Amino acid sequence: MTITGLATGSSELILKILIGSWLVALGIFLLFIILAVYIYFAYCWKTIAKKLRYKKSWIAWIPIANIAMILHLGGFAWQWVFLILLPIIGWIPLAVLVIIAEWRIFEKRKYPGWFALSTIIPQMGTILYLIIIGFVAFADRKKKLLG
Repeated sequence: MTITGLATGSSELILKILIGSWLVALGIFLLFIILAVYIYFAYCWKTIAKKLRYKKSWIAWIPIANIAMILHLGGFAWQWVFLILLPIIGWIPLAVLVIIAEWRIFEKRKYPGWFALSTIIPQMGTILYLIIIGFVAFADRKKKLLG
């Protein structure tokens, strides 16, 4: 192997290491973002559950169990969460039940129920939903009386 061949091989190796390092850093960054969003989501739902006087509001921190809590707060039996075990044919009705439950919960907190539909808006729905549950959790609203 010549000196130029060695230099080319080492520069390719350095490039691969840099790309690999960048991908690992990106993965760690995305993991932190996902973790931060989950913590925010769980804290908001814990706060909403407390304000609705749900005795086991700590369930908001447990994945999948928090869906059962949302269903229960919305007036459905928590057992509907087991639809998650049926890929696609169970997920669609579960998503509909969760949206209906959130609609009811938002109305109990004196917010428009249609805010629950924010999750089905393409592209911006998730961000909008996170903003909405923040308002529902932390801002207390009083209904305006007509007259």
